[in-house]
Amino acid sequence: MEFPNDRQYHTEHLWAQEQPDGSFLIGITDFAQDQLGGIVFVDLPDVGARFKQGESCASIESVKAVSEAVMPVSGEVTAVNAALGDRPELLNADPYRNGWLVRVRRTAPTEGGCLAAGEYAAKVGKG
Repeated sequence: MEFPNDRQYHTEHLWAQEQPDGSFLIGITDFAQDQLGGIVFVDLPDVGARFKQGESCASIESVKAVSEAVMPVSGEVTAVNAALGDRPELLNADPYRNGWLVRVRRTAPTEGGCLAAGEYAAKVGKG
């Protein structure tokens, strides 16, 4: 199981990765996709939607259950991963690259609440 060091992790199994333009990509962790099993549908928010850290920003349906994707950082959605509409399995196959959920402009840049990769790995028993 992989937890790249270039991201922040939320205890609800999502990650945030700062991009060169200052925006953040948001996605689910390798641990989350493994727990969910085969993902069959993703309901993403609209561009312009605003979420606070800890609020649900997307719904992910797998063969096992429907889960809410909890925002790891507060932000306004500036883009959604449209590829997930036709290929939700990207969340299983590539959760840290092509399987991102949304891109956000962070609205609370000084908020805490996220973990480093090693802390998150230890929390989920993989570190």
